[in-house]
Amino acid sequence: MTDNTTIKPGDPRWVDLYTADPDRAIAFYGELFGWTAERAGEEFGGYIIFRKDGKPVAGGMGKAGGGVDGPDQWTVYLASDDAKATADAAVPHGGAVVVAPMDVGDLGTMAVLADVGGAGVGIWQSGTFGGCETLGIVEGGKWSDHAGIPSWFELHTREYDESLAFYRDVFGWQDPFTISDTPEFRYTTIHSTSPMLGGVMDASAHLPEDAPAGWTVYFGADDVDAAAAKVTELGGTILVPAMNSPYGRMVSVADPMGARFSIGGDTV
Repeated sequence: MTDNTTIKPGDPRWVDLYTADPDRAIAFYGELFGWTAERAGEEFGGYIIFRKDGKPVAGGMGKAGGGVDGPDQWTVYLASDDAKATADAAVPHGGAVVVAPMDVGDLGTMAVLADVGGAGVGIWQSGTFGGCETLGIVEGGKWSDHAGIPSWFELHTREYDESLAFYRDVFGWQDPFTISDTPEFRYTTIHSTSPMLGGVMDASAHLPEDAPAGWTVYFGADDVDAAAAKVTELGGTILVPAMNSPYGRMVSVADPMGARFSIGGDTV
């Protein structure tokens, strides 16, 4: 696992859930991943901090206005030393500012962008709060000891080359590493040194016509198939059945409110 001492510009630092039903989300993820939940006070809008073994691993926010303003979704936040400068760089490089930088008390500064391919992505500039206190490291398809922990972050985009340029120019990715550049599979990791933490996939041939580009978070599991079964038992949905890959066993799912995420583990 990794901690805050190895963070590089543009590394994933936090994930949070935008949900129509915070109470059900707390119950669902608590049962699925063993998370506990704490609600902040009114000054932070009742923001939820999810913890695994006492360490913050994710956040959550209930929808305003009875849940009618946008889909339930997970947002991935990337590290920035200067959230305003990062947001200012987005528009000249083909992106857009969705939520302008705002201070979250003394915890840090957040913003949300749409990247050059239309995918939503957050910015997190740490103050007293660094983000996820623990992240799984996926190397050689090994996901051991990752249960309930954010372990991989992946952008699926139709604008592959443009997206790589966007994240290099806007978030400061310094040394992306191309794993494959064939017509069948184009994939580049955030950087070439461990922990890589995530990557960008050319999904132009895979995304349904009406599906937007987007980031997804993979949470680790000791047994992917058992976790997938638990998702359905708790009212969630299997979107893509579990399958083995050179990078582990994975399944794409949605929680009962429709927020999509993935689960990864060791190959069986």
